[in-house]
Amino acid sequence: MRFIEIKHLAPEHLPDAVELDRLCFGGLWAIEGYRRELDSPNSDLLGLWTWETEDCESGQHGADTHPVQNRAGTHHPPPLQIPPTLIGIGCLWAILEEAHIIMLAIHPQFQGQGLGQALLLALLKSACDRQLERSTLEVRDSNLAAVYLYKKFGFKEAGRRKRYYEDTGEDALVMWRSGQEKPEFQRYLAVEKVQMCDRLHQKNWHLAIDSCEF
Repeated sequence: MRFIEIKHLAPEHLPDAVELDRLCFGGLWAIEGYRRELDSPNSDLLGLWTWETEDCESGQHGADTHPVQNRAGTHHPPPLQIPPTLIGIGCLWAILEEAHIIMLAIHPQFQGQGLGQALLLALLKSACDRQLERSTLEVRDSNLAAVYLYKKFGFKEAGRRKRYYEDTGEDALVMWRSGQEKPEFQRYLAVEKVQMCDRLHQKNWHLAIDSCEF
């Protein structure tokens, strides 16, 4: 069984974060950049880890190791069989009433399985916990999968930054999501979490019950 957990990065995670950064972005930040994010009170730096356990449903290890599922689709996982692996990183900056999502990345080998949705949902939960009213981000206009993901979570195109990405000269779409200060936004997050867990379960992923405290 495959589990994921989303939580804040700690100093001991930074070497793995830099390696994942290299795979996803070609080396956007060095370790000092990640350390600054950890030290900043206005930054939330999240990681997504995965690990596997023995398939308890086969009955080989007894009922005491079977994971317990709650109504949100999260689990109490049995003891780890191998150390968790960092496969996703996300970061936001809290500036006045806005959450600036400046990073969202999933390891190339794990893309297309709903893990980016889980990490984005965790970032929006962090913005909600900070009582931020809006979220904004920039995304390559050619990254159709990412644009679709953001629109799915209520982001709308608000503008364009010409030749924003120096490596390709591509434009960046500026996207916004408002209304996060309203009570219904928390209900929206709760519904999305249940649906997200269902989607992950279809891909044989299970969210650890203490993941990101939401």
